[in-house]
Amino acid sequence: MSVKAALQLINRELDEYLGGIQGEFDADTRFAITWFEQHGTKTGEYGSANSIAQARGISVESVKHAGIVESSAGKVRILGRDELDADWDPAGDGHLTVWECCQHLIRALETDGEHSAAMMLKKIGSEKADAVKDLAYCLYGICEKRSDAKDATSYNALIAVWTELTRQAAAIHDTGGDRQTRLDL
Repeated sequence: MSVKAALQLINRELDEYLGGIQGEFDADTRFAITWFEQHGTKTGEYGSANSIAQARGISVESVKHAGIVESSAGKVRILGRDELDADWDPAGDGHLTVWECCQHLIRALETDGEHSAAMMLKKIGSEKADAVKDLAYCLYGICEKRSDAKDATSYNALIAVWTELTRQAAAIHDTGGDRQTRLDL
């Protein structure tokens, strides 16, 4: 077994043991959690990011391709919610991550309210929804440890309205807008 493969295996087991739910997230999201825990949204060294990424079996380029980080001139940082693509659509994202879903959902909730967030949750789909909620809990805990009240409030707000968002999302029948809907007479 190569050293790289051994590190990946060790980190996967460590994630599951220490983070409980973190082992259920995609590798890009696990990278983002670790980076966020260590650096928040501040810039850090590429070498550190590369070590975290390799331990998860991915590359910094993978996380960059997912739209989570900015990487240039030997520096890496996680993009803030306000820097994410405003026209993002989970259905058209070929590299969809739980991290992106969570951040976009919070942005929709904070900028456009519950209905907009429910529409986005519907588009994200039930297969990722539970992981998004788990990630919000995880990130809330990280923010609490760092005494980062602003971000903690955002994650807590998503958690607080989760039941209502899922109820509203379940009631939405057509998210396409350009398709003809069925009319029951």
